[in-house]
Amino acid sequence: MKIVVFGASGMVGQGALRECLLDPAVDSVVTVGRSPSSVSDPKLRHVVHADFGDLSPVASELAGADACFYCMGVTSAGLTEAEYTPVTHDYALEAARVVGGTYVYVSGEGAGADSKTMWARVKGRTENELLALDRPVFVLRPGFIQPRHGITSRTRIYRYVYSWSSWLFPVLRKVAPKYVTTTELVGRAMVALAKGAPAERVLRSDGINRVAG
Repeated sequence: MKIVVFGASGMVGQGALRECLLDPAVDSVVTVGRSPSSVSDPKLRHVVHADFGDLSPVASELAGADACFYCMGVTSAGLTEAEYTPVTHDYALEAARVVGGTYVYVSGEGAGADSKTMWARVKGRTENELLALDRPVFVLRPGFIQPRHGITSRTRIYRYVYSWSSWLFPVLRKVAPKYVTTTELVGRAMVALAKGAPAERVLRSDGINRVAG
């Protein structure tokens, strides 16, 4: 399989990239970013591109993909809806327009187009538009994600929260399994969906963990 990953430098994207590189069924991985990644692997290629609102110039390098994992995201803190929308919505739809195959969009627990919360409303609207496409589309709505294998968030406050709350993970996994997963399980679930694993089109943490196996 050939898999294209957007947002491979973020916490979820790092997990997805790691599992793609480890899985023998994946023989080609293409990441798209504004700068080259520090990760190197014989089956990994980086495409450097500045304008995610128009992927046409790099479309030929993304052609023939069996799956597209959209892991790009920004914190909504301090942003207006107009500022938050491009990465969360516009770029995700452009990636779906250009890259073929199974499309996996990383959303979040609580997303919904009718939400009064800005980030949840934008993500929910994006989910609906992607799910309306005539192709295999899956939406992941993870809640608490435990970073594994040295993976860290690029957002300082998130790094602090994950570091402080890491000891709670075993407890949360038992008492609130619908809301808890790991970067490893999210990545494995995405690869499984690319392989055609049967699943609901919208997966919360428990569904993600189940598909990951």
